[in-house]
Amino acid sequence: MEPDSPARLDKWLWAARFFRTRSQAAEAVEGGKVEVNGDKPKRSRTIKPGDRIRIRLGPFEHRITVRGVAQKRGSAAVAAELFLEDPESRAARERLAEQHRLAARLHGSESRGRPSKKDRRDLVRWKKR
Repeated sequence: MEPDSPARLDKWLWAARFFRTRSQAAEAVEGGKVEVNGDKPKRSRTIKPGDRIRIRLGPFEHRITVRGVAQKRGSAAVAAELFLEDPESRAARERLAEQHRLAARLHGSESRGRPSKKDRRDLVRWKKR
């Protein structure tokens, strides 16, 4: 974390580990998945501590406040210090994740994976009948 040096939005999102690559971060910003202080930014927008960012990743939404600025991608521990997530945002994400788990369980999508050799032989025997 450098205290007074501003960072580009796409670079900060990558350094804070919201995206695996900087180009993915840039695509998300250009695609309208990121808002800074309620505005649709460009990827070159400078980020400073105190900015509020909303990031939509799939069905999940992160509402965070920037605590620090980083120019380089560091460890996950360093990335976690760059932002503070709103408690309501975290609770909403956890609720949604639980709903997805329950829906998957209800619809029987808990697959056992690849059939074993015995399962495959049983299936062949069943098809021959």
